[in-house]
Amino acid sequence: MAKPETTVGQVVLARVEEQAAVLAGLDEAVRADEPDAVHRMRVACRRLRSALRTFRRLFAPGATDELVAELRWLGGALGGARDREVLAERLAAQARELPAGCGPERVAAALERWGETEYRRVWPEVVAALDSPRRRDLGDALAALLADPPLRRRADRPAVAELSRIAAREQRRTADRVRTALAAGPGERDGALHAARKAAKRARYAGETAAPAAGRRAERYTERMKAVQEVLGEHQDAVVAAAALAAQASAGGEPFGYGVLYGRQLAAEQAARERLPGVWKRAGKPKLARFG
Repeated sequence: MAKPETTVGQVVLARVEEQAAVLAGLDEAVRADEPDAVHRMRVACRRLRSALRTFRRLFAPGATDELVAELRWLGGALGGARDREVLAERLAAQARELPAGCGPERVAAALERWGETEYRRVWPEVVAALDSPRRRDLGDALAALLADPPLRRRADRPAVAELSRIAAREQRRTADRVRTALAAGPGERDGALHAARKAAKRARYAGETAAPAAGRRAERYTERMKAVQEVLGEHQDAVVAAAALAAQASAGGEPFGYGVLYGRQLAAEQAARERLPGVWKRAGKPKLARFG
């Protein structure tokens, strides 16, 4: 007797179950402020939200809307602390590479103090979110979804063909965003590139979901989309860092050293924009999304 073919619903539920377990297992690590715990929990929120959005048509209409909103809330609550931590680390590392005349250690120390102050300022928001009834309700809602999945008939379709179709859709969506960003003027460019980054991330997560069923072809798709996400992430990081440096310089920090670092952020933005077409050329090939 032939083995029943894996369905797309089974693959997606396996992804949700996996990431729900990651999310549930990190509460204490985050409360203890263990290294990288906030980042891992935030990524689990993103992966869960992306799975429920990307594959929402497998579920009964509206069945996942509240979960998506609550995962966005939790990810946002975690994001303030994580973003400040990463930004300070990035800038302090760059500061130590400054010429001696800029006072590299002094500038780095000032940035580290700023980062620590900002991190501690928003940390209570993280703990409050984890201790809230809203967080407990989110865990219960994920468990309920997995215990009795509200799947539609289309969730019974063979996994690889359906995952390939959805990956192609996400690839086209990313292509539209990349084209828009590359054609945007200076006033709209940063926002358009950020939107393209979010689309590439969603496509990458679709590839990750597909990989257990579709194998190496889905892994290759994931790798290419991750490369696009990373170059766009470099651009976004530089945009955010430049804004933070400008604000700190005007607040009386280390204006000369911050000014040099600001110039480096502008150069990093330009370098990322120049790399994007080549990176996208490898990720945008239609055959990349053909998993079958």
